[in-house]
Amino acid sequence: MDTNRDHQCDVLVIGSGAAGLSLALRIAKNAKVVVLSKGPRSEGSTFYAQGGIAAVFDESDSIESHVEDTLIAGADLCEKETVEFIAENGKECVQWLIDGGVPFDREDDYSDDKPRYHLTREGGHSHRRILHAADATGMAMQTSLQDNAHNHPNISIFERYNALDLITEDKIGGDETKIIGAYIWNRNDEHVETIRAKFVVLATGGASKVYQYTSNPDVSSGDGIAMAWRAGCRVANMEFNQFHPTCLFHPEARNFLLTEALRGEGAFLLRPDGSRFMPDFDKREELAPRDVVARAIDFEMKRLGADCMYLDISHKSKDFIEKHFPTIHMRLQDLGIDMTKEPIPIVPAAHYTCGGVMVNKQGQTDLKNLYAIGEVSYTGLHGANRMASNSLLECVVYAWSAAQDILNNIGLAELPSEVPAWDESQVCNSDEEVVIQHNWHELRLFMWDYMGIVRTDKRLERAMRRIQMLQLETHDYYSNFRVSNNLLEMRNLLQVAELMVRCAMKRKESRGLHYTLDYPNLMEDSGPTILVPGDES
Repeated sequence: MDTNRDHQCDVLVIGSGAAGLSLALRIAKNAKVVVLSKGPRSEGSTFYAQGGIAAVFDESDSIESHVEDTLIAGADLCEKETVEFIAENGKECVQWLIDGGVPFDREDDYSDDKPRYHLTREGGHSHRRILHAADATGMAMQTSLQDNAHNHPNISIFERYNALDLITEDKIGGDETKIIGAYIWNRNDEHVETIRAKFVVLATGGASKVYQYTSNPDVSSGDGIAMAWRAGCRVANMEFNQFHPTCLFHPEARNFLLTEALRGEGAFLLRPDGSRFMPDFDKREELAPRDVVARAIDFEMKRLGADCMYLDISHKSKDFIEKHFPTIHMRLQDLGIDMTKEPIPIVPAAHYTCGGVMVNKQGQTDLKNLYAIGEVSYTGLHGANRMASNSLLECVVYAWSAAQDILNNIGLAELPSEVPAWDESQVCNSDEEVVIQHNWHELRLFMWDYMGIVRTDKRLERAMRRIQMLQLETHDYYSNFRVSNNLLEMRNLLQVAELMVRCAMKRKESRGLHYTLDYPNLMEDSGPTILVPGDES
């Protein structure tokens, strides 16, 4: 790419996962699109998604059943209209992926003119409705989408670029509620650049990097949520952080996820002595929703003083395991674990941010010309707990919906003639990067301890005090030194951590993923937790 410091496009998409690339491909015929990728274009949560994407493809299944399962998993906090909207448009959007070349697994007995897809079942689902590509669905989707985007003449992908902040029109004397572009940090040569756009789409994923243990890649630092909040967008339900029950417990693979499809295909959860424990907690046993399973594992680990629990599918045949879970089988073999013969050590890990930037059904935020799609957003789909494999579905449905809205309005939008350049005249290079590293580790540790699977008012108060102290240190650092990747992520992680804790403090009940010892019961009248910029109450 050239060394120009000022770029322009019709649509700036911040994020190169399933949501961002799907939207880019849907609008590229009629718009010039720039996609920002924080690292290599494949480095995001989509690439590491194993299980699959939920949609009603089986004749014995129904939209109504998918909706009902989602509402139950969401602990009565989903917005039913949103759930219906996504379930009703799911099959068509998944078919768009298929038409684009995503190789979902097919049944052996089908005719070429009418393929039948192999559907698996995961926790919370009453039917087999998960389309998958073996146990590496995200990799298959990401590879297909990025290949299609790479070959499209109207899509430019900027790799190794961080979005720094959104630019509002009041910076050039206009409307403070209208977005006209963004400041972006070129990590390749460490310069801040500007990009002007008619529309900006946040597709930056979640914020699980705020926790010490996470299944997410390093890029999941809540950047889009933090940027949107600073610009003036509301956020909702940030207290609902999903902890995947089964992350591999191994010093050489701390982020390796063990798909829920393992339990869907009959794997058992075991104590160190080999006994099952899920029947003691829920009648759905291993197929209970993730919040139930994660709390059960956490409880047993603390009760027994154990470092981990175990996941065992070795009672299935070797051929079955190698066919359905080839990626996991090979990875574990590399680590000296034979899942065909022995149980796998597991712990829960932060996995999914159920809350985010508030949007309508077109993905529009509170600010003009700013959209948010995928995990960065709050649509109302997930409620108090995300049901397995609904996240990739949300990505592609809202990418379609937002793309339609952008295309309907792109002819009326004007590209701003200028944006103010980034001012680095008052800062210098840092000689204390270790300060950011130390604060980053401290934040992730106390968020795990105080804002983790089980919470109390005291723990939340402790977390907030630590967040506020680190924010003061980071603000001082940000004001005096040139930006770096660690500094940008630290600034955003602290902002998102504050939003998470504030939401948790507001919810005086235990519901779904938010479990507090001080308020163990459900409130009769409950709704989303909404935070408004400028309102500190």
